[in-house]
Amino acid sequence: MPVYVYAILAVGWILWLLPFPLSGWNWSAPAKRDNRSRWGLLLQVVAYSLLWQGHFWMRSPALWQVALAILCFLFASLLSWTSTRALGKHLRFDAALSHDHQLVRSGPYGILRHPIYTSMLCILLGTGVLITPPLLFLIALIVFLLGTEIRVRAEDGLLASRFGDEFFRYRQTVSAYIPFLR
Repeated sequence: MPVYVYAILAVGWILWLLPFPLSGWNWSAPAKRDNRSRWGLLLQVVAYSLLWQGHFWMRSPALWQVALAILCFLFASLLSWTSTRALGKHLRFDAALSHDHQLVRSGPYGILRHPIYTSMLCILLGTGVLITPPLLFLIALIVFLLGTEIRVRAEDGLLASRFGDEFFRYRQTVSAYIPFLR
């Protein structure tokens, strides 16, 4: 694999990851948590690891793959930076609510209920298009989407239990993590 592909991967992942440790992640004990979301996270991690299983070091992506990957990485980074900023102190690793939790609808949350998951999907797509054989990429994508659905349902359940009709109205007008779907 050409050196520039490694550079694109490294820069893409670092730019995407950087806002999370800089955001002041909330590690305090939540008022309510749904641990089922951890199973979704496990599936997402498995999906990411599948991307790296197909002799990636021997691949030389076409120009269109490089361009598409860069676009995916840029969009993922944009979403991770704007989402962590919009969430502020409500950013958590788990599906959980704090005692003073608010329903965030500003920034990317006005367009998607779970834009961080969209950014994670973009990272998966950008990485996969560069280094993963098509069949393995498809399997990784399916595993990732299953994990994401578990996490979305857990978080939506918590938000519905806290915010009731306000969340139901929000859910009816704003897609979960893929624009124009559900």
